[in-house]
Amino acid sequence: MKILLSNDDGIGSPGLRLLQSALQREHEVWVVAPDSNRSGSSHSITLGNPTKFRKLSEREYASSGTPADCVLHACLGLVPVEIDMVVAGINLGPNLGTDIVYSGTAAAARQGAFMRKPAVACSLSAYQPPYHLDFAVRFMSSNIAAIRDLWSEDHFLNINFPNRETPAEPVITIPTRRIYEDEMVRFVSPQGDLYSFIGGQIPGGMMEEGSDFSAVEAGFTSLSPILIHPTNHEVEERYREASFFWKSR
Repeated sequence: MKILLSNDDGIGSPGLRLLQSALQREHEVWVVAPDSNRSGSSHSITLGNPTKFRKLSEREYASSGTPADCVLHACLGLVPVEIDMVVAGINLGPNLGTDIVYSGTAAAARQGAFMRKPAVACSLSAYQPPYHLDFAVRFMSSNIAAIRDLWSEDHFLNINFPNRETPAEPVITIPTRRIYEDEMVRFVSPQGDLYSFIGGQIPGGMMEEGSDFSAVEAGFTSLSPILIHPTNHEVEERYREASFFWKSR
């Protein structure tokens, strides 16, 4: 296969580099990834300004843009071959449940699916070292063809690995509702400017049966198929039954 590899941690991330090394033993791997960390960039794309791509080697580019930019430009012709599959990761830090709204790694996979490419995002559930990446790398290199064959145009696959040397078997899950404990951390400079950062506790999650959060907490590898169509799950029925009023001018 001809595989496009990207991420949001940046092109020098050990998760990306280890996965690249494993996949290129049997596949033609192209890397187009941000030149530095773009975590939390969601699905933003660069419009109105050019995106810079610096060629690092025959099949590697570092980009000034977002993860979605990387996949978009790569599939539109930056990479001079037809890409068979888009792989985003391995991200250092989980992308569970509603994390995928924020995640640049998930966005790279979603952009691949938008462009009708089999696509998968993969993340390691660890916020700091030691990172046990060996199992995740082996899993991805061993199952990449199976993941491609299961794909359909309506989704991408989101994988989260527990940070263990020998995780339990993979399970199919649903994305959970994450619980964020965000706090604003701020200080005022000597010039009087206010600087603000987002801090807080590590997010939790609802312990729903069959959810990705519950699976990873129990030591399982979580595989969540994510629909790219923004369904509204019957909530629209409440709006159909409501009475709305418009004022005339």
